[in-house]
Amino acid sequence: MLRIGEVAQRAGVSVDTIRYYEKRNLLPRAPRSGGGFRLFVVETIDRVRFIKQAQEMGFSLDEIRALLSGGGAGECRQMRDLLEAKLQGISQRMNALRAFARTLNRHLRACEDELKRRGAAAKCPVIVEIDQTAKLEVRK
Repeated sequence: MLRIGEVAQRAGVSVDTIRYYEKRNLLPRAPRSGGGFRLFVVETIDRVRFIKQAQEMGFSLDEIRALLSGGGAGECRQMRDLLEAKLQGISQRMNALRAFARTLNRHLRACEDELKRRGAAAKCPVIVEIDQTAKLEVRK
């Protein structure tokens, strides 16, 4: 049996993280020693590492709690559905980032063209566009 500080250190998280996971029912409630210390089984370290890795993959704590409930066909289907949803979300964010990159490239070309044409007398077309958009918003 390990105390909370030992579990936290070995899992690479803070003691507060262990307490939080326990509070969120991601870890089973640890029994207490005669001195009042929480005592965890060694397997808790692996469970905490799993939780952290799943978080890094973009899973919410609620999703992780559902995944930790078992490993059979039902959980496998649930994992498949979660992975499909995550991939769809990533794809949407990537599309949005590509569109944003195109906008930035367009603005960059506009700035370069303006500087090439007018030199020291250039007026930044991006700032002009933003200013015009802001004025239109105020009029609405």
